[in-house]
Amino acid sequence: MKAHLITYGCQMNEYDSHLVQSQLVSLGADMVDSIDAADFVLINTCAVRGKPVDKVRSVLGQLRKEKALRPLVIGMMGCLAQLEEGQQIARKFEVDVLLGPGSLLDIGKALESNQRFWGLNFKDELHDHIPPPPTGKLQAHLTIMRGCDHHCTYCIVPTTRGPQVSRHPDLILRELDSLLGAGVKEVTLLGQNVNAYGFDAGAKLAGYPSFAELLRMVGASGIQRIKFTTSHPMNFTEDVAAAMGETPAVCEFVHLPVQSGSDRVLRRMAREYNREKYLTHIAQIRKHMPEAVLATDIIVGFPGETEEDFQETLSLYDEVGYDSAYMFIYSPRPGTPSYQHFQDLPREVKTERLQRLIAVQKDWSAKKNARFQGSIQEVLLRGDAYSEGHLEGHTRGNHPIVVPKALGAVGAGLYQARVTATTPHMLYGELVGVDGQTLPMVPNFLPEAAALSSPLTML
Repeated sequence: MKAHLITYGCQMNEYDSHLVQSQLVSLGADMVDSIDAADFVLINTCAVRGKPVDKVRSVLGQLRKEKALRPLVIGMMGCLAQLEEGQQIARKFEVDVLLGPGSLLDIGKALESNQRFWGLNFKDELHDHIPPPPTGKLQAHLTIMRGCDHHCTYCIVPTTRGPQVSRHPDLILRELDSLLGAGVKEVTLLGQNVNAYGFDAGAKLAGYPSFAELLRMVGASGIQRIKFTTSHPMNFTEDVAAAMGETPAVCEFVHLPVQSGSDRVLRRMAREYNREKYLTHIAQIRKHMPEAVLATDIIVGFPGETEEDFQETLSLYDEVGYDSAYMFIYSPRPGTPSYQHFQDLPREVKTERLQRLIAVQKDWSAKKNARFQGSIQEVLLRGDAYSEGHLEGHTRGNHPIVVPKALGAVGAGLYQARVTATTPHMLYGELVGVDGQTLPMVPNFLPEAAALSSPLTML
């Protein structure tokens, strides 16, 4: 069997795709890079907004045409598969295998059945499963929990991924150990709400650490860089901020979604915190990690949002001074309370407000990034950039960076780089040695240059 896997959505989906791909490989599948070369195409879907759903419809339409011309098995997994909306789409486009986020380990059973197979149950064995580490990668995702116990009025995740289930810390550390053995340098701890780890259904689990304690445990493993996503402000504690500051491996990057700067809108969203409480968390982060790079999520044009509400979001952005933000116009999703009970705003109103927010974001990102001009940063380079002769990667603050290839540093790894230029969304730099001297660029880069020596120290 030749299989091709397409992934949409969040980092949790990327982790799930790796999990399923490892299952397919263990069954003897040959993973291929294109639909044309595959006889099984599996799409990992997202249902948080309407745009990724539209993408799935488009791809499934192409696959249905392809299926009429040759033998082809079509599969769909992930959040959209769990919803009635997704199941209607699956029927329309003749999907053969449908797996919800809780039934991913049924992929083998589904293919062996040789008939239409739908698996939509939430199975406990998924939480105990440890996938093999990715091959040849310096960064990896590590799921510490699944599901969510919050019920924000705009969010479909509690329906698609079920209630919160924290993985046992022993399983997390075992998986982390396998990642270290495979050469991983940076790990991102994943959960719908990592701050609530160890408190499922609001109750403390016996034998489970808090998230702050888990951060310290992971930091003691020897991993060089730790990131985590996503944090819910309702469950954020100062102990988490303290653990970040006390654990050298934790990167100076915090993603703390606020969604709106208006208390009235936050109540309609059922976010369970207000502006004042959120700003308290920002102060705690800066107290324990003064150089923290702050990112957030903001939904623009939530039902009922007035111009005054939107102005409060703009003023919050200025008060915090975010380094970056993921900004979206509100997308009504069937099955959510906001879809059922609230009147959507006109699209032109939402779009105009988003453009104003983007302008504020660009201004702040430009100012924040400019402070790194001339500084030396630890960068994790993943490999070739789009620009020939350059490498791309990111700093500990999660800033994307591009550097020229240098003698002795032509591939993936952890390096030191001096920032030479900045834009609102990118850093540019040059690799340096342990003495801070710029490493010579590779003239007309040749592969054999990787064998040349240099004073660069790999971290």
